[in-house]
Amino acid sequence: MGDDPFGINRKVIDRIVGEIAEVVRMGVQTAIVIGGGNIFRGVAPGAAGMDRATADYMGMLATLMNSLALQDALKRAGIVSRVQSALQINQVAEPYIRGKALRYLEENKVVIFAAGTGNPFFTTDTAAALRGREVGVDIVLKATRVDGVYTSDPEKDANATRYESLTFDEAITKNLRVMDATALALCRDQEMKINVFSIVKPGALKRVVMGEDEGTLVHC
Repeated sequence: MGDDPFGINRKVIDRIVGEIAEVVRMGVQTAIVIGGGNIFRGVAPGAAGMDRATADYMGMLATLMNSLALQDALKRAGIVSRVQSALQINQVAEPYIRGKALRYLEENKVVIFAAGTGNPFFTTDTAAALRGREVGVDIVLKATRVDGVYTSDPEKDANATRYESLTFDEAITKNLRVMDATALALCRDQEMKINVFSIVKPGALKRVVMGEDEGTLVHC
């Protein structure tokens, strides 16, 4: 949403697509789980007091809207992608089918996993960990506004310092909020490394993929 209060900012999505396209053209198989907070923020006041499951389903639909916007921007950049939704909305996205997702990745198509896990009470962090394990990723990359995991909130504490690496147990014990607890435990149990980096930092995604010191690596 960039500097907008909510919604999809075209400049932001085009810049992010540029970062993704650079990695895809290197031959890196890429799957994306996208959130919906930028859209849900616009309806959040009206959702106050709403049943949690209903609100979560609204959030899943917001991720689908973002997924379609991302697919369209990727297409304009010359990158072929497929949207697979955990909710059945066949007119606009195909259902999540693991075998198809694996084939698309082998064909160097970007796979965009929409609608989270398809279940309320689970975040897109958990969806990323789950889908990552299902398709056998080498690493889960968490793109945020902050360039890694810090000792405290760097937006509030000028003395906060960035961790270059952490173990899963350290992240959980220190309550560093790398991901939600369910996603973090799944990544730990399945031995999937996580790299937390800033999506607003130019070239950061490529540097993470190239194994450079970018963001914070969370490992067993």
